[in-house]
Amino acid sequence: MKVSIDPTLCYGSAECVHRAPSVFEFVDEYGVVRPGRENSGDDPQVREAAERCPSQAISLTE
Repeated sequence: MKVSIDPTLCYGSAECVHRAPSVFEFVDEYGVVRPGRENSGDDPQVREAAERCPSQAISLTE
């Protein structure tokens, strides 16, 4: 499952980085998916980050 962050929705709460630091990082005050980690959507920490993202900027797709 693929994970992505919509930069137009993200407002930089850093929830994703705190919940799954191996997949997400903070760049220019916004969350991004680390290069090479785009297919980490099956990770339970990534799913939790997506569910708890306050701006709902994280997407999980097939």
